[in-house]
Amino acid sequence: MSKCEQCIIRQFNSLKALTREELVRISGCKTSRMVKKGEVIFEEGETVNGVFCVKDGVCKLSKLSANGKDQIVKLVVKGDLLGQRSLIGEESANLSAVALNDMEVCFIPKSEIMNDLENNPKFTLDMLQQMAHDLKESDNIIVDMAQKSVKNRLADVLLYMNEHFGVDENGFLSITLSREDYASIVGTATESAIRILSQFKKEGMISTKGKQIKIEDIEGLRRIE
Repeated sequence: MSKCEQCIIRQFNSLKALTREELVRISGCKTSRMVKKGEVIFEEGETVNGVFCVKDGVCKLSKLSANGKDQIVKLVVKGDLLGQRSLIGEESANLSAVALNDMEVCFIPKSEIMNDLENNPKFTLDMLQQMAHDLKESDNIIVDMAQKSVKNRLADVLLYMNEHFGVDENGFLSITLSREDYASIVGTATESAIRILSQFKKEGMISTKGKQIKIEDIEGLRRIE
């Protein structure tokens, strides 16, 4: 098991604000585990008694709507923290977290994180700034849902995937989502997402191989309204 004070991943989240002594203490009580693709890390309504640090892999955060459909609200990547909002708000999880590929996560107990929030102002400020950033992103998503077409939103998702996750050795997006996941992210029916992706393919903007997608015309996707 790697030690927190020696882990480069903490540089990408609020844990970077902790002192070496605090990191050594956390390292002594954290637990690490592998999460298989499709495995649930925590579910909506569950009590999250700590914070997960994503050491490797990607997961989706989703919320179940009243009509029984999942709405993906965020993709969480290597270096991100999971569960801090529920922890600070002292409430059950508002979202579910499911692995999109094989992951490695470290779990830090609630008592340790709360101790540092109470005693390290720099860490507290960093955590608040991250949550403020998340709220800003949520605001932007709400505006996009209201003002952009489904076609535009789907193009934006493909561009986001390409920019943030890159491609594999064959040029396909390195993170493979199901058509249902794409529909869930942009807030439309699966049939609509499939139809739009087929249109993108017909127009030469993407190519596909099974569930995999390769972007062939980035500028074409950017021009979609």
